[in-house]
Amino acid sequence: MDCLFCKIINKEIPAQIVYEDEHVVAFNDINPQAPTHLLIIPRTHISTLNDISETQTSLIGHMVKSAATIAKQMGFDESGYRTVFNCNEDGGQTVYHIHLHLLGGKAMGWPPYQDTLKTAIEQ
Repeated sequence: MDCLFCKIINKEIPAQIVYEDEHVVAFNDINPQAPTHLLIIPRTHISTLNDISETQTSLIGHMVKSAATIAKQMGFDESGYRTVFNCNEDGGQTVYHIHLHLLGGKAMGWPPYQDTLKTAIEQ
């Protein structure tokens, strides 16, 4: 399989891994959108959220729980953080191995892409 994230899991490609357990690996995003921007990926390859089977739903819960654990370890659990799953092209997914973005270390605005939204409304 030619999956970038599977190669990171298999240590074929280096990454700044900050957390791992038997189910997930978390590492720094190479294009951070916040002071802390991590990607939490399952060790099992699942292409998109649409491909999650009934037997894999607990894995998704584990990914979210891992985000909370990491946020606490990094000290921004109380001040707040954002988690995001992107799904397919229009959802912003660029690597087709599900991943949970964990963003923290700054106040987050809403909507997340205010400039993009404003431009779209003006057109």
